[in-house]
Amino acid sequence: MSLKIYFLRHGETTYSKTGGFCGAIDPELTPEGAQMAEQFAATYAKLPWDAVFVSPMKRTIATAKPLCDTLGIEMQLRDGLKEIKYGMWEGKTLEAVKQEYSEDYINWLTEPAWNAPNGGETSVQIANRALLVVGEIEEKYKSGNVLVVSHKATIRIILCSLLGIDLGRYRYRIGALAASVSIVKFDVRGPLLEVLGDRSYMDETLRNLPGT
Repeated sequence: MSLKIYFLRHGETTYSKTGGFCGAIDPELTPEGAQMAEQFAATYAKLPWDAVFVSPMKRTIATAKPLCDTLGIEMQLRDGLKEIKYGMWEGKTLEAVKQEYSEDYINWLTEPAWNAPNGGETSVQIANRALLVVGEIEEKYKSGNVLVVSHKATIRIILCSLLGIDLGRYRYRIGALAASVSIVKFDVRGPLLEVLGDRSYMDETLRNLPGT
């Protein structure tokens, strides 16, 4: 039996609806985001889970809570799973960042692996901390199912790292809508992406909500 890690992005927040820069700031889930978390739990509680690792932010904890409560599993909080720090861009709209930090924004778009938002993190820095958590999971759990509840950029960077995709291209190669699930199987041949960005467990109303 192989290890499978399920990477779940948190449910909808006001920032995921608008596309504003939200990393270190800590919004709650919207009512619809909470419904996403409940519907995930209703579907995925049927699987045998070995562990749940969660970014210690309100939106990720709230997303993991329904499943953990249903199964009586304690979530394991890890700072390495936090979202990218956007520094001086935090809480700003895309248009505001383009106007206030035009050159730095273009540099970030061009090569985010090594160019950070002003006062924020690069893709390489995020990969370095997030992959420590993945390594911990691989060491502790040689087989079974482990849930990782994290954030849009962090999940995409983890997946790029595992699949050998240039970290500078994470924004253009991997999709991760709110509350989407991606599944990676680990065996003797290395990581295999089995599912990317699935939201089929949600009802149609939630799936059709606009957002990033």
